Amino acid sequence: MAEDEPKQSQLLPKKRGRPKKEENSGDVISIVSPKMRETTGGKNKTTVKTVVDEKYSHWKSVVPILYDWLANHNLVWPSLSCRWGPLLEQSKHKNKQRLYLSEQTDGSVPNTLVIANCDVVKPKVAAAEHISQFNEEARSPFVKKFKTILHPGEVNRIRELPQNKNIVATHTDSPEVLIWDIEAQPNRYAVLGAAESHADLVLTGHADNAEFALAMCPTEPFVLSGGKDKYVVLWSIHDHISTLAGGESTNPAGSIVKTADSASLGPRGIFKGHTDTVEDVQFCPTSTQEFCSVGDDSCLILWDARVGTDPITKVEKAHNADVHCVDWNPHDENYILTGSADQSVCMFDRRNLTKDGVGSPVHKFVEHKAPVLCVQWCPDRASVFGSSAEDGCVNIWDYEQVGQTTERGPNAPPGLFFKHCGHRDKVVDFHWNVYDPWTIVSVSDDVETTSGGGTLQIWRMSDLIYRPRDEVLTELEDFKAHVAGCGPKA
Repeated sequence: MAEDEPKQSQLLPKKRGRPKKEENSGDVISIVSPKMRETTGGKNKTTVKTVVDEKYSHWKSVVPILYDWLANHNLVWPSLSCRWGPLLEQSKHKNKQRLYLSEQTDGSVPNTLVIANCDVVKPKVAAAEHISQFNEEARSPFVKKFKTILHPGEVNRIRELPQNKNIVATHTDSPEVLIWDIEAQPNRYAVLGAAESHADLVLTGHADNAEFALAMCPTEPFVLSGGKDKYVVLWSIHDHISTLAGGESTNPAGSIVKTADSASLGPRGIFKGHTDTVEDVQFCPTSTQEFCSVGDDSCLILWDARVGTDPITKVEKAHNADVHCVDWNPHDENYILTGSADQSVCMFDRRNLTKDGVGSPVHKFVEHKAPVLCVQWCPDRASVFGSSAEDGCVNIWDYEQVGQTTERGPNAPPGLFFKHCGHRDKVVDFHWNVYDPWTIVSVSDDVETTSGGGTLQIWRMSDLIYRPRDEVLTELEDFKAHVAGCGPKA
C-alpha cells in the first residue's frame, strides 16, 4: 500500500477556513499568558493572526513541561473527523494502531476517507527536549497513510464498528449512511477525474440530508443517525449480513456479505420528536434499544425502541442555543453530556429527568469562548471528559473536582484541570484512545494560520497533572532526593 498520494496533491490550493476566535481565559493548567487574554473590539485579520501566533509560540515553549508525548501532523486538506481504530502491533517502546481521517477538498480532486497507521509512543519514553521540536509544515513520522478511499462527497463523520475492526461508517452531505469494509476496499489515489469508491453497504431511511449525527452501538452491530429531516433512524447490520469477521465467521476475509438483490438496508425504526435538525446521537453503553439525541431545537431527547418511536424523555431548552454534541458515560449510564453553541457543556443525570423534560443539569461547565463542537467521556476515569470548540482548545474536565477547594485561583472554572491549546483554529473533532490511557487525537481546520489544510495532533498530558496529589508529591520528593544524592560530594 502506498503511504502517500502523488506529490502533485501537495501543491493543490487549500480550502479556506474561518478567522481565529478570541482566546480563552481561566486559572487552570494552561499556556495562555495574561497579555494574550487582552482583547479589543474589531481586530483586523493581521492583529488576530499576531495574537494566535503569540499564543501558539508560548504553548510550544511549555510543551516539554505539560506533555508526556506529542506528535504534530500537517494536513494537506482539512479533516472534519478523526477516530482511533484497532491496535495492530505492540512493542517495548511503542504500539502501532489504525487511525481514520478524511480529506475535505475544494473539488479539484475527490474527497477521501484516509486509513493511516500510527506509531503511538508509550508513556515515559519520549524525551522532553524532543517533543516540542517539530516543524508545523511537515508531516509527522509517526503517522503513515495506509490506504485511501475516494469518498462520494466530503466525510463529515467517521465511526468504527466495535464488533468488527474492519468496518467503519461515514456521513456525508446526503441522506444515506455509508458502510465501508476497510480491508476489502482497494487503495485509490485522489487525482482529478478519478471515479469514486463504492460503499459496501448503504443505509437508507432519511428523508433529507443526514450530515453529522452518527453513532455505533458498543454491544451489537447497530447504527444510529440523525439529520435535517428531524428524524433519528436506527439500523441493525445483522439484518443485512450473513457473518462478521472473527467468531463463527465462515468468510475468511471477514467482509460484509451483501444479499443477492441489494446493497442497501432499510431502518429498524424512525424516531420523531425533534423540531429541527438532529446534530448528534449516542447509544446507551449497555443497550441496543436505548439512545439519546440532540439538535438545533435545543433539546435533549431520550428514546427506547422497545416502547415505540416516541420520546420517553424530552428536555426542552437543554441549552440556550443549538446543541451540537452528546455523549453517554460508559462507566455510569446515568450521566449524559451535551455541548452547545451557547459555549457551555452540560451534564445531565437521567434519574432526575421526568417524561415532560423537567430537570436541570447536574452541572454546567463554562469556559469555552466559542461554540462547543465535540464532547467525549474519558475511557480511563469515570468522572473525566473532554470538550473541543471553535476557540481552538480541547478542555479536560473532572466533575468530581466541582466544589472542591483548589490552588488554581478564584477564577478557575470549576472542574477544568487541563487545556490543550496546540491548535490555531477550531478543533472540529477529537477522540480518546481506549488502548493507550490518556492519549488523545485531535484535528483542527486552521488553513488561515498554517501552510496546510489543517493540523492533526496526538498528545498525552503528563501524568503529574491527573494522578493523585499525594502520589505526585511523593514521587517528586523522591526525585529531588535522587538529584541531591547525585551532586558533588563535599
